[in-house]
Amino acid sequence: MVARRYIRRFISRSTREEKAESAWNNFGKPGRDPSAAKSVFAQLARQNDWVPHLKTADLATHWSDIVGESIARHTRIVSFENGELTIRATSTVWSTQLTYMVPRLKKVISERLAPMEVTTITVKGPNSYTFKRGKYSVPGRGPRDTWG
Repeated sequence: MVARRYIRRFISRSTREEKAESAWNNFGKPGRDPSAAKSVFAQLARQNDWVPHLKTADLATHWSDIVGESIARHTRIVSFENGELTIRATSTVWSTQLTYMVPRLKKVISERLAPMEVTTITVKGPNSYTFKRGKYSVPGRGPRDTWG
């Protein structure tokens, strides 16, 4: 039993020494240089299907370069799913302004999200409060039922 442990330890030690010698002799030869971090991260993103998320995040980061500073302060990218890009504006005025820019935006954004296709761009205004629930809600059909 002791002999077996000694033999295993000796074999693993000799194997390690051979690998170290081989690495020393092959230092600086093609194929031995470490990969650049950029290529490692790119391969990792492709393997895990992170590319659409990364491209959308890049688009959101550089949003002011695409639409300009004034519009970028009042709009933001909400989501990108199944070719539909959703943009939220802080007011209806900014929503309307961005709606007029949609044809130009579609072209520019399609170039930025190169492999992914942008089919539609939806511009939404601010969320408004509804009285369908809460303390101000009216049971039944609401104020319409008082007229007849």
